[in-house]
Amino acid sequence: MAKLADGLRVIDADSHMTERHDLFTERAPKGYEDRVPHVEQVDGKPMWVIDGKTFGKAGSGGTVDHDGKKHAFRASQGGSWTIDDVHPAAWDAAERLRLMDELGINAQVLYPNEIGIGGQNLRNSVRDEVLLRLCVELYNDAMADVQEQSGNRLLPMPIMPAWSIDDCVREAQRCAAQGARGVNMTADPQDSGSPDLGDHAWDPFWEVCAGLNLPVHFHIGASQTALAYFGTTFWPSQDHYVKPAIGGASLFQNNSRVLLNSAYSGMFDRHPTLQMVSVESGIGWVPFMLEAMDYELLENAPAWAKKLQKTPSEYFQSNWYATFWFETGRGDLQHLIDQVGEDRIMFETDFPHPTCLHPSPIEQVSDTIATLRPQTQLKVMGGNAAQLYRV
Repeated sequence: MAKLADGLRVIDADSHMTERHDLFTERAPKGYEDRVPHVEQVDGKPMWVIDGKTFGKAGSGGTVDHDGKKHAFRASQGGSWTIDDVHPAAWDAAERLRLMDELGINAQVLYPNEIGIGGQNLRNSVRDEVLLRLCVELYNDAMADVQEQSGNRLLPMPIMPAWSIDDCVREAQRCAAQGARGVNMTADPQDSGSPDLGDHAWDPFWEVCAGLNLPVHFHIGASQTALAYFGTTFWPSQDHYVKPAIGGASLFQNNSRVLLNSAYSGMFDRHPTLQMVSVESGIGWVPFMLEAMDYELLENAPAWAKKLQKTPSEYFQSNWYATFWFETGRGDLQHLIDQVGEDRIMFETDFPHPTCLHPSPIEQVSDTIATLRPQTQLKVMGGNAAQLYRV
């Protein structure tokens, strides 16, 4: 392995933790044990059930087996695997910490799996807002315990009740009081019946997130709109195993619409300290999009451009972060990072998903990372994340 900068502290800004089957039931108040998410055998298969309705297979949430071998999506997570087939670190916090120690990772940011990466599977399955609010709180309380018990080495991003702006405000405040270092937000709350994020109705939520130092995270695939996009980008004639490769690659650039909309909306003029993170989307598309967003606005809406306090691309440098993992910059990663901005990039592994760096994430990227300036290495591999997440 190539020698990396002295003092390097690796923080993984995107990984996933599969929900334990008893995550909700062990905390449910009396009378709600059978209504909150739990696992039942349906036609011989383990299925997640909420309020009597199934909302998906109780799967593995990962592609890494007990021996640390990674498998194709269709043959594992997207196939017949259950939680018993995946590496225990995919769902057990103690095992995750042990694996992190083996891999040389100091801390990890965590996102959900079975309930939807943005928690959207809950809202899609039931309309009882009292039950939905309870489910959100149960999940976030469980994740707060994971964070506390790990000594802030595991940093789960709490999900937000996107169907209600007032509830989002209250839940963000509640989670911040429990020690949360950010929030996990869907890019499309309109899927749940709320206004889109550019609507001024969301200003109270942005104000709370900015004031409590809660960066707002937009993970790819964290809404029904995004997942529909995933399922329509490949040609029907493509091979069964190729389709998720096309869908996955398409999702990376799909996050650019959140960057575009937020920069054009004026929200950062009203909330200049608000921070957002584009998660698991890579960074290679960012330089082109920064140019495109400036050019397109001037060409199509010059009067609106004059209303903004900055050029659209400048909002990335002041209000956005992006994560990367397998990218090499086609042999010149330093040049790519300089174009994006070394203060606005964080490293991730995506464990235990199909594109994760496994079984040796640091070794896999060491040759490329070693080509970066020492200061850049320290920032993108952990320093930026340590500052953003206060660890």
